[in-house]
Amino acid sequence: MKVFVTGATGFVGTAVVQELLANGHQVLGLARSEESANKLIAAGAEAHRGDLNDFESLKSGAEVSDAVIHLGFVHDFTRFAEMCELDGKVIETIGEALLGTEKPFLITSGTALFSKDGLTVETDRSVNPHPRIATENAADAVSAKGVKVAVIRLSPSVHGKGDVIGFVPTLIRIAKEKGKSAVINDGNNFWPAVHKLDVAKLYRLALEKPFDSGTRYHAVAEQGIPFKDIATFIAERLQVPVVSLNSNEATEHFGWFAHFAKLNNLTSSEETKSALGWEPQHPTLMEDLQSDVYFSEAQ
Repeated sequence: MKVFVTGATGFVGTAVVQELLANGHQVLGLARSEESANKLIAAGAEAHRGDLNDFESLKSGAEVSDAVIHLGFVHDFTRFAEMCELDGKVIETIGEALLGTEKPFLITSGTALFSKDGLTVETDRSVNPHPRIATENAADAVSAKGVKVAVIRLSPSVHGKGDVIGFVPTLIRIAKEKGKSAVINDGNNFWPAVHKLDVAKLYRLALEKPFDSGTRYHAVAEQGIPFKDIATFIAERLQVPVVSLNSNEATEHFGWFAHFAKLNNLTSSEETKSALGWEPQHPTLMEDLQSDVYFSEAQ
């Protein structure tokens, strides 16, 4: 298939593009700069100039391709709600271009929509007032119009070499700046995690295998790592203390990241594994932490 990929030169997108090309697919990657276009061409893909605010470029990319993988998202957390609204509009725009076709449309969301006691499964739908729900609402709206849609929910930590803006690097930066590694209320909350190369394979399998429109897949290799374990390891590597904060103290310490630091997101991927034959094989989050993926520069 010829696959139109937004976010094609990002941390996850680069791995997805490589996975698709290695398995005989063609890739048309959205490129907002000459640098991104050259990166795609060097990888063996084709570049399609435009960005997430250029709706005509999104439509034309989708129209000339056999499938769409939407990975792009503007990670501006100072305007997070606005960026989530934009994501909904991007999905609607691409969906319009796919109306009347059987082209698969894979949309990226996150398991972080759910913060609760107990296990989140693929059939769950979020009722939390989280801005990113705009993504899943837009996916459902496009699916209702007859577009073949599947949503892939990424773990809060998609880890691996090259991760510089994800949740773990953010925790490390905050710990270095504050001189302490913090947990909230003893850190007994859970974060799912998955390696970026396992994520890439999941996208490819979802693209290649039949699915019912509206299906959710969970990119989750580890269904829940105690937050305190991650924070403690970071403290040991940075040689700073671990402290437990209450909610008010956490807001001051973490800033905008406090919501994610207290996230309790134990998540299953059993239905995903069964449907796609997906079996994660790459290092765990703690293995990546121990292997200096995140600390080589710090030392």
